[in-house]
Amino acid sequence: MFDSGLLLIGILFAGLGMLISFRLKSKFKQYAQEPLLNHMSGKEVAEKMLRDNGIYDVQVTSTQGFLTDHYNPSTKVVNLSDEVYNGQSVASAAVAAHECGHAVQHAKAYAWLNLRSAMVPIVQLSSNLMNIMFIGLMFVAYAMPKMGNAMLLVVIICQAAITLFSVITLPVEVDASRRGLQWLNSAGITHGEEHTHAKDALTWAAYTYFAAALGAIASLIYLIMRFMGNNRD
Repeated sequence: MFDSGLLLIGILFAGLGMLISFRLKSKFKQYAQEPLLNHMSGKEVAEKMLRDNGIYDVQVTSTQGFLTDHYNPSTKVVNLSDEVYNGQSVASAAVAAHECGHAVQHAKAYAWLNLRSAMVPIVQLSSNLMNIMFIGLMFVAYAMPKMGNAMLLVVIICQAAITLFSVITLPVEVDASRRGLQWLNSAGITHGEEHTHAKDALTWAAYTYFAAALGAIASLIYLIMRFMGNNRD
């Protein structure tokens, strides 16, 4: 039922993702060494951006880990990694502004963010179901081809949901960076080269989502081709 094609796709895009992730971490470390002229911490940048956008019901907290920053729309909390939360660098300002960009999206009912949030339970279910289906396919693919095809169809449906989620994530992340960068500029938080470097850091962060979406699309196409090939046999 499966050959090395899906494995090859996985290895290819995993490698691409690792390269982009390595470059992103390198950029973050570089710009984390570049202090903001106004010496604001990531926490202070985040709180100011929220206030400037009329948002007073979102908390800014510190979370452990490296580049673990995220916004949780269900709890209305901007979670910043320790280095971003306490840092007074260009990288800290860029990441804090990006995450607050998501809070602004939430406050303004940004359609793509709402759609992505609505898909989270579906994607979680799809991921769990795919794991079960892959294990099952290992046992029935050759012994019971018809059942194997039916299981493969379920895998395709699950992968389609995951792929859609990855594609929807792209405009959400790009828009959050756009909002963050515009505010950093208009609020006078970053100037000249500072702003250029903040933009560079967020651009590399966006590349990780592009790579994930491309990998999901490639996997979906491959699975569909395998399904169609099996039905022709």
